[in-house]
Order: sequence, then C-alpha cells, then structure tokens
Amino acid sequence: MKKSKGVVIIAVILACLIGLGYFTGTIMSTTSVSQAETDNTVESKGIKLGLDLSGGVSITYRIVDDNPSQKDLDDTLAKLEERAESYSTEYSVYPVGDDRITVEIPGVYDANAVLQDLGSPGSLYFIKHYDSEGNANYNYDSTAGDYVLTTDIDTLIANGSVVLTGNDVKSSNAGYNTNKTTSSSEPVVELSFNDDAAEIWEAATSEAYNNSKDSIGVYYDDHFISVPSVSAVISDGNCVINGMENYEAAEKLATFIRVGAINLELEELESSVVGASLGGKALTTSVKAGIIGLILVMLFMIVMYGVCGVVAAVGLGIYTTLVISLIYLFEITLTLPGIAGVILGIGMAVDANVIIISRIREEIASGKSVLTSIKEGYKKALSAIVDGNVTTMIAALVLMWLGSGTVKGFAYTLMISILVSVFTALVVSRLLNLSLYAVGCRNEKLYGRAKERKAIEFMKHRVKWFAISLVVIVAGFVGMAAYSASGARALNFSLEFVGGTSISADFGQDYTIEQVEETIVPEVAAVIGDNGIQASTVSGSDVVTIKTKTLDLETREAVENMLVEKFGVDQSTIESQSIGSTISGEMRKNAILAVVVACIFMLFYIWFRFKDLRLAGSSILALVHDVLVMLTAYALIRISVGNTFIACMLTIVGYSINDTIVIFDRIRENMHGVKKQTPESLAEVANKSLTQTLSRSINTSLTTIVMVLLLFIMGVSSIREFALPLIVGMVSGTYSSIFIAASLWYTMKLHLGKDRLAKKNK
Repeated sequence: MKKSKGVVIIAVILACLIGLGYFTGTIMSTTSVSQAETDNTVESKGIKLGLDLSGGVSITYRIVDDNPSQKDLDDTLAKLEERAESYSTEYSVYPVGDDRITVEIPGVYDANAVLQDLGSPGSLYFIKHYDSEGNANYNYDSTAGDYVLTTDIDTLIANGSVVLTGNDVKSSNAGYNTNKTTSSSEPVVELSFNDDAAEIWEAATSEAYNNSKDSIGVYYDDHFISVPSVSAVISDGNCVINGMENYEAAEKLATFIRVGAINLELEELESSVVGASLGGKALTTSVKAGIIGLILVMLFMIVMYGVCGVVAAVGLGIYTTLVISLIYLFEITLTLPGIAGVILGIGMAVDANVIIISRIREEIASGKSVLTSIKEGYKKALSAIVDGNVTTMIAALVLMWLGSGTVKGFAYTLMISILVSVFTALVVSRLLNLSLYAVGCRNEKLYGRAKERKAIEFMKHRVKWFAISLVVIVAGFVGMAAYSASGARALNFSLEFVGGTSISADFGQDYTIEQVEETIVPEVAAVIGDNGIQASTVSGSDVVTIKTKTLDLETREAVENMLVEKFGVDQSTIESQSIGSTISGEMRKNAILAVVVACIFMLFYIWFRFKDLRLAGSSILALVHDVLVMLTAYALIRISVGNTFIACMLTIVGYSINDTIVIFDRIRENMHGVKKQTPESLAEVANKSLTQTLSRSINTSLTTIVMVLLLFIMGVSSIREFALPLIVGMVSGTYSSIFIAASLWYTMKLHLGKDRLAKKNK
C-alpha cells in the first residue's frame, strides 16, 4: 500500500468515527422521555426504550365470558402477545384478578391510537352470503356505506351460515402476490386455516364460486372488515384476500383477523400511559457506566498492545457508535436484555482484536517482517473469529426464530452486535493497521512480539478442575433442595415468573419513579419483608402502582394502612388485586426450546468445522457447565429470577461458546503437527494450545467483566441484580474455556470413540 493511500484510508476511517460519534451523540441526547405540557402525552425522540426504561401504554381488558377455561385464557394471552409484538418485542401480557388481562407496550405513548389500531379483540366469523334457503345473510347498505347483517349472529351460527370462526385461523399475514393479468405485485392478505377447517373451507368456497363467484364476508367485532369474492375453489386451506388499496391496508386487515382468532370476548376497561419501572436514573447510570467502561477498555488495549491497541480502540469506537446507530435506525426497542446483547458484542469485538494482535506478535516472533506478520496475523486469526462468531450467530438466529418477548429483543441486538464486531475487526482494523504501516509505523517494537512460554500442565490436573466444578454445581442443587424443603422456592422467582399482588392508589401528588423508589418502595418492603418490588406511575395522574410477591389478606391490609398513615392516601382510591406472571408459560417454553435448538445447531456446526464430535460435544458440555454454575449463583445468593434471568443465561451461552471455540481452533491447528496420537502427544497439544491462548482469554474476560462490573457498581438495584449473575457467568465462562473444555476433549479422546487411545494402548 502506498503512503498516500494509507493517509486517505486513515482520514476516511477517522472521519467515519467522528461522523458516527456525532450521530450517536445526537441519538443519545434525544433518547429520553419528555412530558408534553398540553395534552399529557409522552414522546420519545431517540432510541425506543422498553417499559423498564421509559414506560409506555398499559391497556386492561375485561373478559366478558363467564367462567372461561384455562385453555381459553392461555390461548387468549398467546394471541394478545402476538398482537403486542407487532408494536415491540419488549411487551408484557398478563392476567389480573379473575376476569382481566393487562397489555403493556413500551415505546408507544398514545393510548387512544393504540386502542384504535388494536381495537377490542372480539369474535371473528366467516359468513356465507346466502343461507341454505337462498336468503341473503348480509347486504350492502348504501346509507351506511358498508355491508350489514340481515339477522343476528346466533341465528347464522344455528343455521350453518357461519362457515368458520377466528379459532380456525392458523395464520394471517400481509404479503404480495403477482397479478397474472398485469404481471405486477399487489398487496394481499395471506390466510391459512387449521387442518380440520380446510375441508369445510373447500366446500364453502366451492359453493360460493359456483354461485357466480359469490362472496364470503369476514365479520369482526360487530362489523364487516372485508367481503371478498371467491375466485377459485380452495382445497388446501390456504388463500389470499386481494383488492387491498395498499400494503398498510393489507397489514391492518391481517392484524384484525389474527386478533379476532381469540376464544374469549374482551372489552376495553381502562388504558393509561405508565412511567418507567426503573426510571430515568437507570438509563443514565447505564450510559455513564458504558462510556467509562469503554474508555477503560480502550486505554487497556493501547497500553497492552501499542499501535495494534490504538487500532483496536478506534475499531471499538466505530463498533459502539455503529451498533447504537443501527438500533436506532431499525427501531429496535432497547431494554436491559438488549443492553446485555450489546455488552456481549463488545466482548466479542475485543476478543477478535486480541486474537489478531496475538497472531501478529507470534508471526513477528517467528522472524517474519512486520508487514508480512500483519497480513499473516489476519489470515490465521480468520478461522477462529469466523467460527466463534458464527456459532454465536446461530444462537441469535434461533432465538430470533423461536423466541418471543425479551428473548427476541435480545436476539436482535445480539445479531447486530455480532455483525458489526466482525466488520470492525476484519475490515476496519485491517485497513487501519496496513495504513499505519504505510505511513511509517514499521518498527516491530510498536507491535511487540510473542514470548515463548513453557506449556502449563493443564491436563495433568484435569481431575481437580472437574472436581471443583462438580462441587459448585452440586452445591447449587443442594441449596435449591434445602430451600424447597424449608417451604421456600428453590429459586427466588420474581413476580414476572410467578405473579403476585398489584396495589394502586392515588397519592395526591405527582411522584417520579425515582421518588417512588426512594420513599414509597422501602416502606412497602418493610411491611411485606421482601425487596422484590416493582413500581410504576401513570402519566397525567397521581396514581402509583406497586407490584409485589403474592400477599395474603392480612398483609395487604397492613400495606394499605401504612399508605394511609404515612402518605395520606385516600383509602377509597386503593385497589389491590392478584396478577399473573408477565413471563407466560409460552414465553418460557419458547426460550427453553430456543436454547436447546441453538445448542443442537451449534453442535452440528462445530462438528462440521472441526470434524470431531468429541470436540463439539466438549464445547456444548462446557456451555452447560456455565449455565449450571450461574444457576448455582441464583440459588445460593438468592438473586431475583425475573425478566433478565433468561437474557443473562442467553448472554453466557453466547459468551462461553465463543471463548471455547478460539481455544479449540488453536488445538485444531496444533494437531496438524502431530504424527502419532498418544496420550502424551494429545496432552502436549492441549497444554500448548491453552498456554498460547491464555493471555487472550484473560485479557478478553477482564475487558468484558470491567464493563459489567461498572454497571453493577453504578447501577440502581434492578440493574445490579442483572449485572451480578453476568459477572458470575463470565468468570465461569473463562474458567470452563481454560480448565474444562479442553480437559473434556482430552478425556473423550482417551476413552470415547472408535479411535480412542485407551483402546489402542491395551
């Protein structure tokens, strides 16, 4: 590369960093929630924030049906979750009392607009135009400008005119279809019915088609939302509704049909704009902790790695600003789990740079020139970076596919973080390194050289490492059993998992969430003897809502009396009721399924890349080890198991597998020089590989843990409960990568498989 070209590249990269920095600064300065003075609406101009950071709309529905079954309730909750997800991945849907359901949607602050779009979920019917006697079930009313029924729904159900209901709908989505006449794409609604309904639909469409292409009306919530004509007999249960004026109209109709597929009839009871459950302080401290942590990591990289450290620092700056920009541009709702995805991405970005720098130093130590070492360093680091990031990307894609709620939100931010970290490490830093060399940074002292270290005997003590891990994991299960035997729960489940009690009251003054946390929450905690409390405020009113563990009648009354005596609350405004878990059974099931499927896909990918099932199996077992160690921490320290529990577990899954893959990549490389596999030669390979990557493992872990540790030190209580298990998981992930994963592989090579060495040596 010529010097002039190097100057241009450096200038362009720095200009990009400055431009992204300015854009990011603008985004972050406007990422706040402001109260409008005129109409009590709330507006967020920057990154969309979740309910925990900014608040949003809360809508409560009353179940009209008497004595609904649990299945109908579960189905209704699932359908409402599906609808809420169209606004944001970070939603909450949960039962309240015996006959209510609350939907909370973050990042949206116009309750009326949401209600108008969402409507009151009601019954959906597909109605024949004519009954069996040839009488019209509906006609077009020119005065109303719409189709209207000629008789009531109950009569139509009784005489068989209702073909199908919303419960028969399998899926409903907006899409595009090619018009055979004009060859142009037109917006349509793609409908799919359940298997049992497909045969009924075939008969109904055949009758309508043979009757001069008659129509089948779609009737929802007391009015027709579409009256499409039948242009073909549909035998496979799949069809489209065309004639949409635009894609937005198709999307709206598809939404109505989806929401209409609800077993229970609901009516809107109340709606409000709720304040953040963590408050503005949580966001402010998180941002400050992130900035300080990033600066410390950059300084560490510069001090440790010289010119390459400067390159890594610039790359990290571009990574951070680019990730924030993409989260903003793609309108991804950011919550604490999303922040976890960004933190994991920072760790992986640092890791990629450290891998590259270590390789460059090794090449310089082998006697090669600086320029050749830079090129070879990137070349040899490529496989480890690609494999580590692909395995984590597999997890992100599976979580995005199968997950829901906060799991999907985490997956989005993780996927963006991975892509950007790879780009900055392999493209930006490579160009910058070569450019700096071109403009004169050619002395090898600026880059450093790897020191030859004697291999540490890791394999010799592998039984000790296994024993330490076993003791820790067993202690966790013993602790859970002991808590269960004493009448407590095995884990300290928060109300997101098990539900609890909601107490709301008019306090006669407008509290901020910080004021609530500082004054009201401690008093409630003292009465109920538990700190697991969530508080929220209602915009434009003096109402404060406190959510706690499930309280008996006596404790509820004690809390109410305290509110009256200490805060002057009017007794008549206090309302207490039981609430269900905000993390539904469906969401938990999807999270577990997503993790299992992700592990299976990662197992196959590692097996394919490394051509060794034992190596792939060791990676997954090390990952399971870290999850169990985190579970031990949750059990023994009694960390609250709530919304962030799933995100913490998923973060460590991605973090742990990436760290292990880097070590196994070095084992694969060093195995090429082994002519005959013996227990001694394999132990030598494992020990050498671990020693060569030891400083990388430690430095990467330190930089990532620093970021999380600052969140723990500076954050509010809820953020500390989120940061603590992450720290435990990252320490465990580092430990398992160094002491467990390679030891498992070595043990499997000795005792498992057709080519096991124990058999050969007999």
